[in-house]
Amino acid sequence: MKSSDSLSPALPAPRPPRSGAGPEWESAPCPVLVLDPAGAVSAVNSAASSLLPGAAPGRAVRDVAPSWLTEAHDGLDPRQATAGDPAVASGTIGERSFQARPVRRGQDVVWWLMEETGRRSAEEALAQERERAAFLSQASTALLSSLNAERCVEVTATLAARHLGDAAVFVSPPAGHRLPLALAGGDGSFTTRAVEADPAEVPGLAEALQGFPPVPSRWIDPAAVPDWIVPEGFEGPLGSVMVTPLPGHGVPAGALIVLRRCGRSSFTATEEVFAQLFAARAGAAISAARLYAEQAGITRTLMRELLPPALHRIDGVEFAGGYRPSGQSERVGGDFYDVHPATEDGEEAMAVLGDVCGKGLEAAVLTGKIRNTLHALLPLADDHARVLRLLNGALLTADHARFATLVLASVTRAAGTVRLRLTSAGHPVPLIVRDGGRVDEADTRGTLIGALPEVTVTTDTVELAPGETCLLYTDGITEARGGPLGDEMFGEERLRQALGDCAGLPAEAVVEHVQMLASAWVGDGPHDDMALVAITAPRHAHLSAVDGRTRGRYTA
Repeated sequence: MKSSDSLSPALPAPRPPRSGAGPEWESAPCPVLVLDPAGAVSAVNSAASSLLPGAAPGRAVRDVAPSWLTEAHDGLDPRQATAGDPAVASGTIGERSFQARPVRRGQDVVWWLMEETGRRSAEEALAQERERAAFLSQASTALLSSLNAERCVEVTATLAARHLGDAAVFVSPPAGHRLPLALAGGDGSFTTRAVEADPAEVPGLAEALQGFPPVPSRWIDPAAVPDWIVPEGFEGPLGSVMVTPLPGHGVPAGALIVLRRCGRSSFTATEEVFAQLFAARAGAAISAARLYAEQAGITRTLMRELLPPALHRIDGVEFAGGYRPSGQSERVGGDFYDVHPATEDGEEAMAVLGDVCGKGLEAAVLTGKIRNTLHALLPLADDHARVLRLLNGALLTADHARFATLVLASVTRAAGTVRLRLTSAGHPVPLIVRDGGRVDEADTRGTLIGALPEVTVTTDTVELAPGETCLLYTDGITEARGGPLGDEMFGEERLRQALGDCAGLPAEAVVEHVQMLASAWVGDGPHDDMALVAITAPRHAHLSAVDGRTRGRYTA
């Protein structure tokens, strides 16, 4: 005996007829079936006769009633079917749902059939909507958990095959004459391939790829669908095909084809609407992933131009650089440096270190402009003042209110020493580490770049003996706050002391030592961008011919 659903209302058992009156079930609007102890029909009312045309007095109940009702009658306990404790069975007759309640009337049992088709339909519809809502929630979580476009395509095809049909095909926008496909089976299989095919071969696919409304499934003849959209391992002939566009951000993200094999019901209008809801979420996720990939590619390209270069030995002079942006999640900021080798023997190499007002990407964009402008001005590098005046004019005409500080160093090698021309424009002056550990300060001063109409600077000439180093640095080093209480600046005095310990070290070792001390000083606390460049005269050298040109190759 089938028990009633937990949501079924408890209907009161019909009362037995009053003494002297006719049986009350004769005129009852619901079907009533009276069975004797042998299981034969004793009587039926007109509603039962209409519902069960074969029901007539004397007929066995198993010959005229559905199995669920006969099983309920056969299993009826004599203690049941009383007014106080009714046994209830439920089932369907044709396309209608009924709840049957027994009431004893002497030796007979009167079965009252209460129709509940509307309630059961509502319950089934509610359960289906809950299932669909849960699926859409699951799909959204799976799609939004990744910003990888290929992964989103795989999730879309796999979920559609598992929940909407027996297989699914995601069709990306055409790439020339080729259609990129992602095919998923109901068993979880997934493959990708590209085919040379015309989307018009599948009814509605060409329109769906352009974002137009879908073609109803009933208009698509499964027998006319080409084999290239059917995943390998698909069992049985196609029974129904549904094509749905995937709307994106401005342009369609693709189209989704859902397949069902023969033997299953065709796609209904309600299922097509539900598929469109799923496709809208999938299209938005895929478009977002593609947009992210495009922006990430642009960012990588720009980063290659904005990141400080790796420095090495140039024209017999050691160069080393170090950079630490202000934010842990940032790769570029307002500090920068460049080294431009000499174009011909005997000419000067140019080293530049600067600090743009501000932090983050906006400051990094301005550093890119300054670096490009300085690169264009390299032919004038023998005159630092002129280069800085031209750069100042370029920044003053730009649409921003930022300024920068710079230090220029023109470097040449002569007779075992390194000759430097140093010019500071509002920047901390370079420090020179002599062979004995003494730290000197270059005699150069100047005004900011991009702040005033005129630039005034002085240039100092310095010579480095073998093993001596000139350090260019930004104020992010000296102004780094840390220490025991976290509020004390690193300061120029600590920097000088650290440099004094670096006498005779290679350029790379000088940079690493200063960076290590400054980083340990600030710890995990906030700090400004930090950049430094070390220029060192090597201790020993020998000459060799390289590529037909005489170049200095120096070894420590």
